[in-house]
Amino acid sequence: MAVNELFAQLHEVAAAPKKQLDKYLAEGKKVVAVAPVYTPQEIIHSMGLVPMGVWGADMEINEAKKYYPAFICSVMQTILELGIKGEYDGVSAIVIPSLCDSLKTLGQNWKYAVKGIPFVPMTYPQNRKPAYGVKFTRDGYLRVIRDLEAATGAHFSEFALAESNKIYNEHNAVMREFAEIAADAEITAAQRSDVFKSAWFMLPEEHTAIVKQINEELKKGPKAEGKVRVLVSGILADSPSLLQIFDENGIKVVFDDVAHESRQYRTDVPDMANPVDALAHKFADMDNCTLLYDKDKKRVDYIIEQAKKHDAKGVIVLMTKFCDPEEFDYVPIKRACDAAGLMNLNIEVDRQMVNYEQANTMIQAFKEMF
Repeated sequence: MAVNELFAQLHEVAAAPKKQLDKYLAEGKKVVAVAPVYTPQEIIHSMGLVPMGVWGADMEINEAKKYYPAFICSVMQTILELGIKGEYDGVSAIVIPSLCDSLKTLGQNWKYAVKGIPFVPMTYPQNRKPAYGVKFTRDGYLRVIRDLEAATGAHFSEFALAESNKIYNEHNAVMREFAEIAADAEITAAQRSDVFKSAWFMLPEEHTAIVKQINEELKKGPKAEGKVRVLVSGILADSPSLLQIFDENGIKVVFDDVAHESRQYRTDVPDMANPVDALAHKFADMDNCTLLYDKDKKRVDYIIEQAKKHDAKGVIVLMTKFCDPEEFDYVPIKRACDAAGLMNLNIEVDRQMVNYEQANTMIQAFKEMF
């Protein structure tokens, strides 16, 4: 199959997740919604359930305003808005982690605003690396298992989880390979985004099969020439309007530090006797993320290292409005970019934004600096 046909398949999924949800429900599968940023999808998958990402949508917020003030991350607000409006009807449960203050409030508001879909909390420790942190994470996963069994009627087995861990590790590897191949391949920012976005709405084995084909086709295809190579960082980078501006201005995303994209695939589940223990160690092994405790701000060095490795000429930070963790990290990122001789651009993004003309002007000026 031609690579553009493969991209078109994933674009259809990325653009119409409700259609994908209805497809799985029509097949008799039970679906569990997974909220940002790190949910134990391996557990959900191992129980014969379909984990499906919920990251909100570009839309006007009305009903969620009854539960949230205006100065809360629009990702959380639009997730709740979609839940209230019935866009997730048919979902058997939603798992919401507790990695930031906004996520904590999402879970509590969900219980009152969306009665038909049970809320399953996943409480992560701040100190995830010490033995007591790993045990805390493991106990959290065991609670998720109990809650999912009660909500869906599905049953958990360690053998099935061990198999799902392998399936997710394979998907991680294929997605990491895609990120590297896409750095030089002649593809658009929108196509790159579709590969990452569609992964949230498909079973990993189905998505892996398509991305493997894309990788093989891209290896044989032409290389991008004459583009401005950048590393993009942030929570979300999936706005069609903004991606179009990137493509129109010859901005080439050669790597990302985006929570919705590559951050999901950096860390594999280690090979251990007990698969639940292994999953807890996976979380302990994670690093370089705004939402993970990092007193030394190692993420900043990671961004500079990856920018240099991929020959990026600049770093574009897509700053989600009212995201305190991202805002706190921006100052050290800017300082590090200045010290490394990398151009830096900060663009505010929001799920309610419909006009990116200011961003277009900023990107045009950014491009002209090279």
